[in-house]
This record gives sequence, structure tokens and C-alpha cells, in this order.
Amino acid sequence: MNLRAVFPPMPTPFADGDVDPAAIQHNIARWMEAGLGGVLVLGTNGEAPLLDDHEADRVVEAARASVPRDRTLLVGIGHESTVSTIRAARRAAELGADAVIARTPSLYRAQITPATLIAHYTAIADASRVPVLLYNYPAFTGVNLSPETIGKLAQHPNVAGVKETSTDGGQFAEMAALVPDRFTIMSGSAPGAYAALCAGARGAILAVACVAPGACIELMELVRAGRFADALHVQQRFMSLARAVTSGFGIAGLKVALDLAGYKGGAPRPPLAPISRDGEEQIRALLAQLARLGSFAPPDPLSRLRRA
Repeated sequence: MNLRAVFPPMPTPFADGDVDPAAIQHNIARWMEAGLGGVLVLGTNGEAPLLDDHEADRVVEAARASVPRDRTLLVGIGHESTVSTIRAARRAAELGADAVIARTPSLYRAQITPATLIAHYTAIADASRVPVLLYNYPAFTGVNLSPETIGKLAQHPNVAGVKETSTDGGQFAEMAALVPDRFTIMSGSAPGAYAALCAGARGAILAVACVAPGACIELMELVRAGRFADALHVQQRFMSLARAVTSGFGIAGLKVALDLAGYKGGAPRPPLAPISRDGEEQIRALLAQLARLGSFAPPDPLSRLRRA
């Protein structure tokens, strides 16, 4: 299992309100062709909280059928209770997940202390048949995994890494000093990916990689080669698009971007609403702009927009 690569956090496509396995397999096939390290399903962008367990299992089954065994299938298992998260981890492993990733509980956030988080993740890691990744997204959950807490959890032999959404390079540097070499820190925010990769992250799970995988792969390769000025230039090129498909327009915007780039995105699941026509045109313009700005490693999914 290789976590030191770029992963797209797959939005879940629906057809007539139901999970669409064919669309999942279409998207994953293109992502694998583009050279991504695997795929994350049932994450925040996967609308996981809006799926029941049966639907979630169908997503994992469809993904496993399309992710080659030499790539990595990550499955989100975040639930509010420890026992439900453990059950989700076991189901994911049975369906072929290479590793699972668990967000912090958030509903009772005032009572979620560092000790509570350590106990929660330790129980999950003890019970899981596959490696466990931590997922720190305080802007979404209101709960923060501090570098100190991550450092302690990283000592568990079945805790393999963390998806950290901070854009603060200092936080990545502090975290990198506290974890063993086998533990993989992954950048979870495209606007902060350059800083994260320079400060200790060795992998990335980026929403913009769903529609611009070549740019994200190029960024990582340039940082690894020590070509920091070139890497920063790539980061700057996709910054506007990265913001549009996350904080700008959210999951609905990412799904529109997928449709425009030749993938299968479709509509978000209610209560999430589609974006406006004006929002769609803004995303179309950003995709076309990125496609015109540079050549990324082939196959380039944005090449179809270069003439726009």
C-alpha cells in the first residue's frame, strides 16, 4: 500500500437518486489512467453522511472493482460512535479496502478531549484489519487533532497516517517532527498543498485532483525534485479552481466541474442543492483557464477545454 501519492476524494455519483456504480467505475478508470495513486471513497466530498450503510457498501464494491491492486483504495469510515466506526472499518476491509480513514467525532464536540480522541482512535486501530488513517478537518467538525495528539496516535502500529486539512505549513512541520518515518502525513487542502509538501507531507488528498490530476501530480513531483519555484508556480495556477470546487461552491461545484471535464459528476444529494448557472459558468471559465496555462503529464483531462 502506497500512501505517498496524490488521491482524489471521489464525489459519489447518483442516477435517479441511487448510487451509480457505472459512473464510479468510469471516473476511477480515468483517474487511474492519469497516474493518481488510488482513490478515496466515502469521504467528505463523497457525501458519506448522506448515504446509508447499504449504499456505502455499494460504493466500496464499485470502487474496488476499478482500483488496480497496485494502487490504493482508501475508504472513509467516520461515524459519531466508536463502535459504529469499528463496524464500518470491518465492512470496508471485507469489501477490499486497503486502508480506512476516520474523521473525528463532532456532535458532542465540547466533550471530545485529546484523551477521548486517543481512546477512540486506539480502539479503531486495535479492531481494524487494515491500516487506519486519521482525518483532521476542524473547519468542518469543530474538533482539532493537535500535532501532539497525532504524534501519540502515530506510535500505534496500525495507524498509518493522517489527512490534515490545515493550510499552515508550520503545523505540518511540527507534526512531521513528532511522527515516525513510516507514518504518512497527507495534505488535505489544495490551497495549502505546496506549503504542506515542503514542510513534511508526503502524500495528498485533494478535491481539485478529481478534475485536474495532472496539475496535482506535477506539483508533488516538482517538490520531490527540489524544484520549489516551479512547484509554487503550479500551485498558483490551480489555486482559483481549487477554491471554487471546495470552499467556493462546495460538493455541488465539484460535481459540476467533473461533468465539464468529461467525468460523471451529476447532482448532489438533497438537502445539498445544485449550484446556479452563473456558478457553473465561473467553474467552466476556471477549468478552461487552467487548461490553457500549461501542459501537465498526459493524459491531461483538461485538454478538451483548451479551445474554450
